[in-house]
Amino acid sequence: MPMPPLPDLASLSLAEIARLVEENRLPPVESWNPEHCGDSEMRIARDGTWYHQGSPIGRAAMVRLFSTILRREPDGRFVLVTPVEKLDIQVEDAPFVAVEMKAEGESERMKLAFRLNTGDLLTAGPDHALRFEDREDGPRPYLHVRRGLEALIARAVYYELAEIALANGSAPPGVWSNHAFFALEPRA
Repeated sequence: MPMPPLPDLASLSLAEIARLVEENRLPPVESWNPEHCGDSEMRIARDGTWYHQGSPIGRAAMVRLFSTILRREPDGRFVLVTPVEKLDIQVEDAPFVAVEMKAEGESERMKLAFRLNTGDLLTAGPDHALRFEDREDGPRPYLHVRRGLEALIARAVYYELAEIALANGSAPPGVWSNHAFFALEPRA
C-alpha cells in the first residue's frame, strides 16, 4: 500500500492538522515483545538522515515506514520492532527532526503545530511537550513525539520559537501551545 503524500503545513489550518493527526494510526509497537534478533545495521544521524549499512536511505516512504515501528526501550536503547523480531538501531541524537512549524492564535490561546522530517504532524501541548537543553554547541530544543521518542527542533524552527517567546514578553521567555507554557530555558 503506497504511503500518502506529505501534507503542506502552510496550507493547513490547525483543525485540519488535528484531523490528520487523529487519522494517523500507528502500529501497537508497545504491545509487541519479540525476542531480540540483533542489529538492524541502521543509524539515524543527528540531522534526521536514516542510513543502512553506511548508505543513506533515499526513499522517503521507506524512512516513514521504518519510523512507525521505532520504539525506545526502558534502558534507553532504540529498536525497530515487529510482532516477530526486534533489532537495534543507532540514534545519534533524536530519531526525528521538527522541520516546519505553524502558529495560530496569541498568548495563552496559541497553538503550535510541527511537521517532522518523516511527515508526521504534531501539535505541542501537554502530550507533546517542548523541552530545552543547554549543550556546549548551544541550546537544543526537543519536542516529545510518542512513547519516549523525541524530535530535535531544527535550528530555523527554533529561531521562530524564540521570536514568538520574545514577542509575548513572558518571564521567563517561552511559548504557549494547547494551554501549556514551555519556557525556552533548560529545566533544573
